[in-house]
Amino acid sequence: MRKLYCLLPGTTPPFGGGGLWAELKFIELARQFCDVEIVTYRQYEPDRPFLDTLHNRHDPSAIFVMSWGFDVKKLAHRLRHDNVVYHAHSCGYPFQLPVRVPIVAVSRNTLGYWGRKAPNSPLFYVPNSIGEEFRDRHQHRDIDVLVQSRKMSSYVLDRLVPALQRVCRVHLIDRYVEDLAGLFNRSKVYLYDSADYWAVNGVTEGFGLPPMEAMACGCQVFSSVNDALADYLDPGFNCQKIAVYSLDYDIQRIQAAVSGQQRPSVDGRFFDPYRDAAVARKLQQVLLDINQFFDHRDRHPNSLPQLTFWRLQQLWWQQVWQKLLKRSKRKEQAKLMK
Repeated sequence: MRKLYCLLPGTTPPFGGGGLWAELKFIELARQFCDVEIVTYRQYEPDRPFLDTLHNRHDPSAIFVMSWGFDVKKLAHRLRHDNVVYHAHSCGYPFQLPVRVPIVAVSRNTLGYWGRKAPNSPLFYVPNSIGEEFRDRHQHRDIDVLVQSRKMSSYVLDRLVPALQRVCRVHLIDRYVEDLAGLFNRSKVYLYDSADYWAVNGVTEGFGLPPMEAMACGCQVFSSVNDALADYLDPGFNCQKIAVYSLDYDIQRIQAAVSGQQRPSVDGRFFDPYRDAAVARKLQQVLLDINQFFDHRDRHPNSLPQLTFWRLQQLWWQQVWQKLLKRSKRKEQAKLMK
């Protein structure tokens, strides 16, 4: 196994968020199978190597792992002479990747995106994992509705939450919570609506861990189903769709969930593929495949036509020409039949 250098802009609070926590969890799992080191490239951190001063550049026994979507284009160019992997969370960033770069997607939504955009690249699917602490503790729930303000739609924050506060106990989180699993276990309903946030930013929800973590803790989840959320959310069965038709309709359904009249059940086995053990097994096989790919790439040139702009134009004209030939042939056959 080659050594992994996982590239992060930084690991301190300014870079905090779901993407950083998910990447740190990926690093933790990868350490079970190979040597892994975090390398920062925007912020100097005294206890970590910095990309500009890293001595192991161009080492064939190393792999650089990119994950920060907005920085991938520059990093891929900068590391064009190295073994590079893209750990893809969100999709929709305006860049292409050469066929020599394997892509590991955290959702099927992202996998499908790259399957269309990079059909000749090595593609893999390894979902994000949820910790063992996210389980239903079967305890008393003193919070009716839990809402996290980060990435939440203005509809939920400005209209739905004030309306719900008049009829039930609503707890709004606007800062980092140390024991999120504990908070989920105190809550009956969890609201999540990220569709507006990602649409404004022009990229997609990469995985959407909070709704899955809330479901695993026994919360009834009302969520948007945009992008990667559609990987695992099934409205009417394991969750309810939020922002449906009218404010009154949302309030009616949420009140029914709080009172226990409406409760989609989720079998605990549903979460098994997303637990650390299952994700680690997938990751081990993917890392083996990636290492084998780099072994092959070092000895053999690429022999497949790439899906470039000009290649797409060529394929389009070929389709047009084939349609014209078929149309001409049908006309000839019609003349002969007269």
